[in-house]
Amino acid sequence: MVLAGPDTGDREGLVLSGHMDVVPAEESDWRSDPFVLTESDDRYAGRGTADMKGFLALAANRLAAAEVSTLRRPLALLFTYDEEVGTLGARRFAETFAPTARLPRHVVIGEPTALRVVRAHKGMIRLHLRFTGRAAHSGYPHLGRSAIEPAARAIVALSTLRAELEAERPPHGDLFPEVPFVALNVGTVAGGSAANVIPDRCDVHLGIRVLPGMTVADVTTRVRAAVGGAVDQPFTLEPVSESPAMLLDAEAPVHRAVCAAVGQHGSHSVMFASDAGWLQRAGFESVLFGPGSIEVAHQPNESLPIDEFRRAGQLLDGLIRRSCEAA
Repeated sequence: MVLAGPDTGDREGLVLSGHMDVVPAEESDWRSDPFVLTESDDRYAGRGTADMKGFLALAANRLAAAEVSTLRRPLALLFTYDEEVGTLGARRFAETFAPTARLPRHVVIGEPTALRVVRAHKGMIRLHLRFTGRAAHSGYPHLGRSAIEPAARAIVALSTLRAELEAERPPHGDLFPEVPFVALNVGTVAGGSAANVIPDRCDVHLGIRVLPGMTVADVTTRVRAAVGGAVDQPFTLEPVSESPAMLLDAEAPVHRAVCAAVGQHGSHSVMFASDAGWLQRAGFESVLFGPGSIEVAHQPNESLPIDEFRRAGQLLDGLIRRSCEAA
């Protein structure tokens, strides 16, 4: 956290926020070094250009260039870590940073939205399901107990639960017309050591995209019931991480201000999670707004249109003037 300008005590001003981590760049079909910024075909290419180092560069340069004497309200940078593995940095900030009440309440998080202003997104809950058996030589199966077989029955039950969730229309589903339901994904399955050994462990990792207002307990209860109804041996089900959903009122000042800056009418939502959910729990009002497209993020040859990058800088300049410098 870096803060410039006076402490006005009314929580007015602006926070520019983003995460510093990126996903790995191990794909074989990169056309350039993913960790060397490359200009090609009017785009900046490299891992994280869209998600979301382009915005971080814009934000850092604007704070560095700010004339502190002209700031009537504070301008702050909040850069987080480990967003890609469960919004861990934002969670720690929200739960441990004591002086949040002194920071501006309005936050622009520079996720790649192609310069659309986003006021709602889904959350992400990661669960770890584990079955424990007893290892034995596969020639003597009566001496062991498979952990994979009950896990397989559980996965079938989770497939049924996934279909049930897809048929439901919970509150706020209308904000996400493409996927207006809770989306459950069996992400990874790992168990056993060899074909001639009865497997003594099987781990299943689930990723569940939830809508605003839902809790870890709500989802975990349904998963536990589905698995418990399908297997007759003990298992453990533990949350790994939580990235809360975010929903901001359309009339919130920061939403209206950024929409006015870009000339946007109406609301937008996205189906990925961000730091905004934790910041909302800590009393901040956030919108997502940044250059680049989520459709090229996490892909080989990730890139950012240069014109869009420059346009984002111009829009941020105007937003900073109105939020932090205007009388």
